[in-house]
Amino acid sequence: MKKSIIILSLLATALSGFSQTVDDALRYSQQFYEGTARYMAMGGAFGALGSDFSVASTNPAGMGIFRSSVMSITPEVSSFRTASTYNGTYAEDSRSIFNLGNLGYVQTTKLSSSGWKYFQFGMGMNRLNNYNSNQYMRGENLENSRLDIYQQQADGVGYQYVGDLQGDYAFDLAPAWDIYLIDTVPGFTDYYYTPVPFAGTLQEQTIRTKGSTNEWLMSFSGNYSDKLFIGATVGMPYIRYMRETLYAESDVADTIPYFNSWSVRENLNTTGWGINLKLGIIYQAAPWLRLGAAFHTPTYYWNMRDSWYTTYYADLEWTPATSKSSITGNYQYRFSSPMRFIGDAAILINKFGSISGEYEYVDFADARFSARDYGFNDVNTSIRNSYQSTHNLRVGTEWRYGQISFRAGYRLSTSPYSKNLNDGKRQAASGGIGLNFGKASIDFAYVRSWSNEDYYMYSSETIQPNAVQKVFTAQQFALTLKTRL
Repeated sequence: MKKSIIILSLLATALSGFSQTVDDALRYSQQFYEGTARYMAMGGAFGALGSDFSVASTNPAGMGIFRSSVMSITPEVSSFRTASTYNGTYAEDSRSIFNLGNLGYVQTTKLSSSGWKYFQFGMGMNRLNNYNSNQYMRGENLENSRLDIYQQQADGVGYQYVGDLQGDYAFDLAPAWDIYLIDTVPGFTDYYYTPVPFAGTLQEQTIRTKGSTNEWLMSFSGNYSDKLFIGATVGMPYIRYMRETLYAESDVADTIPYFNSWSVRENLNTTGWGINLKLGIIYQAAPWLRLGAAFHTPTYYWNMRDSWYTTYYADLEWTPATSKSSITGNYQYRFSSPMRFIGDAAILINKFGSISGEYEYVDFADARFSARDYGFNDVNTSIRNSYQSTHNLRVGTEWRYGQISFRAGYRLSTSPYSKNLNDGKRQAASGGIGLNFGKASIDFAYVRSWSNEDYYMYSSETIQPNAVQKVFTAQQFALTLKTRL
């Protein structure tokens, strides 16, 4: 596995509090569309098929294929598992949640028997991303300590600035200084040492994340002579992201004098509303073939808000164990995610089945941060240098036998990292069934997704531990209840 771009973000977060990073840009730009169980079971390859509320977030022209008014709701149960290997030590953790993947209403109005035949108006919510996970990693490090970075950062800075709990180092050096995780070398006021003078600690890190991006939307679409379908969606995605990271080092072998353990807990809460426009078109090229295309403008998040704080804990043999929390930081900024281009195709096999495919292009290097009081030039330059365009492929098939439909799908998202910096590819396989009772239907879906990455617990330009090799797997069970009105 290749060297992770996460090094760049750790430099920013570990040494500057919780400033926005290239990782944040990717997190809030990626979209792993959820929606109805039918949509999920077919791998999300639904743009040209349409007649499903999920397509309001991908190709809104698919809403134009509705011929009746519909309501749908999709509860989900999801399970996320992370396995890690660090310096030969294996660890794992998992998390399960219940959430809502889709809630939608479509009002269909018949206009005439020819020309513009139908008009549709839809409103509701589709989930675009899921941030829930529990991660745990551990292993012995015989080369360095995270405190080495703090010492490196503090050297040359007067202790009155390092220890200022309201100053530039309020979230890292200042609370660490307050409980003697760094201290001045006797006879100096700006050179430091730590209670871990040489390596050999057990390093552990737990990362718990929660939240999602849910897109609330209004969609408008039309059907012209059952040949041309057009649509537009105004989307308002809402980001809610919470992360708690606990990093700890301990002298389990009892080889470091006067030192038992230390740890830091970092808490971050991010929220933000955005707005975008999606335009789509579908053409019925033949009775058995539909072709479609869609364009998504960049999503402009105008009120991103971060709130964060840290808590340091030290257990040193020469003084009682103690802890120190930082002040709570708050910051408001703006973020723009990249535009997207989508192409769709669907083969219709009478009324018995379909095979569909979808291609999506997005260039994550175009993501941008901005604020009234800060230019973000360095971060935006890092985004341009770190990321590249990705190619997302989704394929699916559906076959009907009486009232029962059988579905399967697969999706692939290529790596967003440039220069082969990390294995960021993500894949998913899915399947499901549907039961049609006329005016009502029930759909079931199962999705299994997986990805790999290298991760670094901490890093500076000269200090870096070995990579943690992480494997993510997720399982989702979705149920959609739909009724025609």
